[in-house]
Order: sequence, then structure tokens, then C-alpha cells
Amino acid sequence: MRHLDSMPPSEFVAMLGGIFEHSPWVAEAIVARRPFQSIDALHAAMVAAVEAAPKEKRLALLAAHPELAGREAREGSLTASSTQEQARAGLDALTAAEVRRIDELNSAYRLKLGFPFIVAVRDHTKASIFATFERRLAQDADTEFAEALVQVYRITRLRLDALVSAG
Repeated sequence: MRHLDSMPPSEFVAMLGGIFEHSPWVAEAIVARRPFQSIDALHAAMVAAVEAAPKEKRLALLAAHPELAGREAREGSLTASSTQEQARAGLDALTAAEVRRIDELNSAYRLKLGFPFIVAVRDHTKASIFATFERRLAQDADTEFAEALVQVYRITRLRLDALVSAG
């Protein structure tokens, strides 16, 4: 933590800018709030920055996430974190039927809600991801918007923990 707290603002943002998928604005919003007493305090500040953002900015944050086992995964253009997370859950080794089903679910979810389905895949098996996808697709838009943010916060906490423990 001391290293993060003492680095120049540009390095801090560069180091933490990818914690929230393609959304370095979160790290930029909290850089002046250093020092942080703990990883918990750092993550809480990041979450608070997202919660304080206008709904349109939070929607853009959600929309920056890739679809599960979607186009980006097939093209190899996922971030390193997303690639590892999806592979760990077995989403890089789907059967042809599973690929068709996840493509259907991804399309239905995005059409209904305007952003991709987001789940902390590290907390799931392939089977539980499919079950969760089906269950959450049936939720109303406001409930699902809130749930997607909860999932982003879980993902980012796991990413932050990995980054700090590796550093």
C-alpha cells in the first residue's frame, strides 16, 4: 500500500486504471484522496467514486465489460484479467451447444438491458454461470443494473487483491 500511496499520480492511475474494465476514470477520481490505510479503504474509495458518478457514466462502465465467451474472447482481444477470469471458469472450453446458448443469452441480455451480463466468474462454475445468467435475465432493469454493479465491485476487489499481493 505504501508504494501505491507514494507513486506519482500518473503511475497510480496507470497501475490501477484497469481494475475497473476500460475505466481509468475511477482511479483518476481517487488519486488525490491518498493515502489509503488498507486495500479495503482503497477499494471503498473506488466504489464510492463509481456510486457518485452520474447514471450514464455508470452505464458506460458496465458497457465497457466484455460479453462472457463472446466476440472479444473469440478474437483474443479481452484484457489479460478478463481472459484469465473467463478461462478459470472454463468459458474458454465451451462445447458448440454451450457457445450457441451463451451467444443467445448474451444477445437477449444486451437487447433487454443495454449492457453485457456481468458476473464475478471466479465465484462460479460453468454450470452456475449459465444458471445465474438465466435467473438474472428475468430480473427487471433497475434490479439488474444494481446487481451488475455489485458484480463489478466483486470483480474489482478480486483484481485489486491480486495486484497488491503480486506487487
